[in-house]
Amino acid sequence: MTQAAFSATEVRKDFPILDQQIHRQKDLIYLDNGASTQHPRQVLDAMDRCYRLTYANVHRGIHWLSEQSSAEYEHARAAVQNFINAPHNNEVIFTSGTTASINLVAHAWGNQNLSAGDEILLTIFEHHSNIVPWQQLAARTGAVVKFANIDSAGELDLDDFRSKLTQRTKLVAFAAVSNVLGTITPVTELVQLAHDVGAKVLVDAAQHTPHSKTDVQAWDADFVVFSGHKMVGPSGIGILWGKQAILEAMPPFLGGGSMIDKVTIEGFTQGELPARFEAGTPPIVEAIGLGAAIEYLNQFEMDDIHAYETSLATQAMERLSKIEGLRMFGPAADKRAGLVSFVIDGVSPQDISILLDQKGVAIRAGHHCAMPLHQHLEIKSSCRASFYLYNTPDEVDQFAEALTQVVKRLR
Repeated sequence: MTQAAFSATEVRKDFPILDQQIHRQKDLIYLDNGASTQHPRQVLDAMDRCYRLTYANVHRGIHWLSEQSSAEYEHARAAVQNFINAPHNNEVIFTSGTTASINLVAHAWGNQNLSAGDEILLTIFEHHSNIVPWQQLAARTGAVVKFANIDSAGELDLDDFRSKLTQRTKLVAFAAVSNVLGTITPVTELVQLAHDVGAKVLVDAAQHTPHSKTDVQAWDADFVVFSGHKMVGPSGIGILWGKQAILEAMPPFLGGGSMIDKVTIEGFTQGELPARFEAGTPPIVEAIGLGAAIEYLNQFEMDDIHAYETSLATQAMERLSKIEGLRMFGPAADKRAGLVSFVIDGVSPQDISILLDQKGVAIRAGHHCAMPLHQHLEIKSSCRASFYLYNTPDEVDQFAEALTQVVKRLR
């Protein structure tokens, strides 16, 4: 596909939800992309077309509809493989999302590879989905979960990370991008440090893959996970990528149809990859929608999207810095992804979000599924504005002006 020059103005034309007025007759300024992105008509059309014209269960029928759905389903897998530069098609596992992907690894790999006294190293800025499954694994096995800290700038403290890597570290799991701080972690360096002590590595790329080029071979991580709904795709679909040799050594997580080779009254034999980890009827239309989302993003250079979002974050940080009592979290604009989290002294983040919503501006308020990080920052919650390829500089200015008005009202 020939890649087009990136233009947010042109991109916006593909997103029906942005071309409307929401409640109170305000134009929608959607700045909650870190939670979920909106969908272009190309994705909506692909899913609608499948439901209307070609839907059937996959890999189970020999009639035309089943064969057509199966072909589209596998085409989506190939699209994911190419998008993340995976060496093998069968290393791409469809799940229901990042959370499901991490839980799959925690059970299928973790249960057979960890024991009492082994260590799991995370960072303090992890999403709950990359904390709780490892805490559950530790409770099952007697392993210990440790956390690497951040420095005063909100970047990962590499000295602390190194000091907490030991010969007992069996797994290192971290986000490529913090969903609160916007911190971009040095993935390849962390992977190498972990491998040096013999640990396996899982990278949570949910906030990275939609915005920047993701190359699993360059990273050399053992597992990479991400979700469709954060990259203009549908909810209910996610990806687990793993190195083939590691996946082949893992037992199935769920039992049922598709993941077997043969079943008798005495037992069963497990199927090959990727079917081994796709028990039951998979998210067929959602996978096809993710394939369409990837084809949509393939129009552009991912580095161009990242650079554009960084410019929006820089603009937002400059505007927000002029609001008295506002504190932003995370590194400098040129060292972060396209999001800004903040608090305003004496003002509730929830109240800010409610009043911004009345002005047509959608942001996120809360702990963003990162309570340990908020505890570390000594705050209960924060506001987050997160940008994507369809947001514009004018929207950033409108957001900053609306926030200024909200703060005056609340003080």
